[in-house]
Amino acid sequence: MRTPNGANTPKSEGLPAGAARVIWLLIVAAFVAILNETTMAIAIPHLNADLGIPPELGQWFTSAFMLTMAVVIPTTGYILQRFTTRQVFLAAMIAFAIGTLVCLIAPGFTVLLTGRVIQAAGTGVMMPLLMTTLMSVVPASQRGRWMGMVSMVISLAPALGPSLSGLVLDTLHWRWLFGIVLPIALISLVIGAKWMTNLGETSTAPFDVPSVALSALAFGGIVFGLSQFGADTTDAPAGALSPVLLGSVVTGCGAVFLALFVWRQLVLQRTDRALLDLRTFKSRNFSIAVITMTIIAIAMFGTLTLLPLYLQNVAGLDALQSGLVLMPGSLLMGLLGPLMGVIYDRKGPRALLVPGTIMIAAALSVYSTVGESTPVLLLIVVQAVMSVGLAMSFTPLFSASLGSLPMKLYSHGSASLNTMQQVGGAMGVAVLIAVYSSILHGGEAAGLSTAAAGAPGARLAFLIAAGISLVPVVLAWFVRRPADQEEPSASAR
Repeated sequence: MRTPNGANTPKSEGLPAGAARVIWLLIVAAFVAILNETTMAIAIPHLNADLGIPPELGQWFTSAFMLTMAVVIPTTGYILQRFTTRQVFLAAMIAFAIGTLVCLIAPGFTVLLTGRVIQAAGTGVMMPLLMTTLMSVVPASQRGRWMGMVSMVISLAPALGPSLSGLVLDTLHWRWLFGIVLPIALISLVIGAKWMTNLGETSTAPFDVPSVALSALAFGGIVFGLSQFGADTTDAPAGALSPVLLGSVVTGCGAVFLALFVWRQLVLQRTDRALLDLRTFKSRNFSIAVITMTIIAIAMFGTLTLLPLYLQNVAGLDALQSGLVLMPGSLLMGLLGPLMGVIYDRKGPRALLVPGTIMIAAALSVYSTVGESTPVLLLIVVQAVMSVGLAMSFTPLFSASLGSLPMKLYSHGSASLNTMQQVGGAMGVAVLIAVYSSILHGGEAAGLSTAAAGAPGARLAFLIAAGISLVPVVLAWFVRRPADQEEPSASAR
């Protein structure tokens, strides 16, 4: 077996020259980019007031980011095969840095929204690039520990976002959310420009424009449609189209375009011209792992979005206090990532995934009992338990899913995994926020305080998340260690 650039496969005790440096550059860049993704949720009320815009416009700062990610990520399977590691990294970091600068100096809503879209275009490429590069150069026997680093990025960065945002907003202006990130992004760009090398070879597959259009309409439509179900209609103008109706129509149209997209990829992949090669799903292990990850993303992102609302509207905490409740779990999740990778390499996926999914389901079950007077210490402990469960789940799912594929499908597998995670996250946010908002507004209309009206909504939303999280508990038993990780001399399947 040979690496994409033609060199012999590295031995288990080492990586190719310069590979570790490239992977660490990608890890840092991905961490910064993804951290930025979740800092905006708590900042939206501040932006609404400072920019003088209604809540329905302010929500677009997160909706547009998610939409752009949903459009960009499915194309990365092709991009990562067509262009070199260095080209993709520099393009992504330049886009992210430009977008951050635009947000920092934005005079109003339109320019700030444009900056968020440019940021998302760079962010959407980083995780697939990191995963594909890692899978291409790291020996099978070491993938767990390196995927532990990746799980640290994908779990710690989104969880730290609300904490960082709360701290900044309570002490500084909202522009500092971008002012802090911009220098780090520029430093990463400069270091990457000097040290980033190419790992792998490029292909000359033609770019299929219809596939890109169908992908944008499918995944963009589904994510946008789902986002409408949780939209705040409190200050919506009279006669405005119901978000639920709009969301239903757009999601339905997105599903139709998705079917067309899948059909076109099935046709094109016969001649290796697919934008997103779906032969990845012929691997049973990959399919089960991706489904498990998607369902976990529904519970995770829905909970991380709902929890700050509960903490501020029901428990009566401010933005900084809400962030601090999440902080211990966030740190645990990040610090445990590398350890989980070592355990995976030694014991395989089930040793981590089975107890990890049980811990997630148990934590969400406790969340379904919260109220106005729930002790903050209990919330911190429950969030820490859930965070440990997530740390135990991400590494085996990343490693087992992509490790089940042949090398030529790594980029497409990474694109599929990240796309499904993005759609799952949007679905979780839509369902949980819609349930919470519906009960909250109904209670307020009946004369209840915000805290009293929001408590039952939070409990029901968390109960739904707990029910959803039971599915991964079952699926965890069917995720297997890939063959090449059992026998390093065997080729990936």
